[in-house]
Amino acid sequence: CGSNACTNCSTGVPLKCPKLSIMPPFIKSHVKQPTQSIWTVNYFKHLLLDLLFNPRSIGKICLPLLLFEILLNIIVIFKVSYTEIDWEAYMSEVEGFLNGTYDYGQLKGATGPLVYPAGFVYIYSILYMVTRSGQDILLAQYIFAVLYLINLVLVMNIYRKTAIVPPYVLVIICCTSYRIHSIYILRMFNDPVAMLFLYAAINCFIFGYWTSGCVCFSLAVSIKMNILLFAPALLILLLLQYGIIAAIPRLAICAIIQIALAAPFLLNYPKAYLTRSFDFGRKFFFKWTVNWRFLSEDIFLNRWFHLSLLAAHLLVLIAFIFRRWLKKCGGYESLLRMRASMAYEPDSKNILCMII
Repeated sequence: CGSNACTNCSTGVPLKCPKLSIMPPFIKSHVKQPTQSIWTVNYFKHLLLDLLFNPRSIGKICLPLLLFEILLNIIVIFKVSYTEIDWEAYMSEVEGFLNGTYDYGQLKGATGPLVYPAGFVYIYSILYMVTRSGQDILLAQYIFAVLYLINLVLVMNIYRKTAIVPPYVLVIICCTSYRIHSIYILRMFNDPVAMLFLYAAINCFIFGYWTSGCVCFSLAVSIKMNILLFAPALLILLLLQYGIIAAIPRLAICAIIQIALAAPFLLNYPKAYLTRSFDFGRKFFFKWTVNWRFLSEDIFLNRWFHLSLLAAHLLVLIAFIFRRWLKKCGGYESLLRMRASMAYEPDSKNILCMII
């Protein structure tokens, strides 16, 4: 009809024409009104596709997912029974420390001797005191629910910064992983605490705070030894970022933190601490395995199986170093240079891919 009022100028949404309201019915019936149903459907279709598949849109779904996770964690705590596996053993182990025992050979729980480094002892000692000697299970579950949400925020921030996965992956992780929720709020393992510091370290690395990242990484190692699996990638990243000379102080930070945290144990019973907390020859019980359940117990406990896994891990690591990582950074020269240069500076995507 030529009226400017037929369209909303700010949004482009078709509106009902005001001239049609004063037209006689026999004329109005022959005038085609602008429709908004097709526009609305297409708009929401593209919005949904953007939210699900555009990596740059991952920040838009973080808050709704966090709110969903808060509700889900509360429901799980009240509706699903707590599973006792290691919590009581953790409490027994740190109870000995709080009573003045610094000999790792004497710190034991229901599942055996204490096999975690000093950072674990300090953190679970705090939990021991906060939860009334570990008896307040409900409070402990809420604490681990908070740890889960903090971990989730750190992971979301990593994905938001790197923009290498679509948002629907994060939705799947949050909504379908019963095992992750179980590890955090139903079993309260020490893995979530260690991973919190590791994710904090990765956040520091991708934003350029390498010294702070090394501090967080060392704290993660002080809670559980398996964080050392990420150490080779970190070493290469430090060499690429700083060169050999400037990388040494960052590596020294990692070592100093380990020594400082372990000082009460190293000064009194150094051999017991080193052999227990970093026991590379320790065997695990077959009944607790998840990933190797398809094997027989004899194979799982076989020493040659352990050595073959270690050899396979080292071979894959070497292959990634020489066939993938070094190709991206200009070859061996970039890795072995004595001082930092601008020849190669890892970006957030490369940092995440190399560490994970």
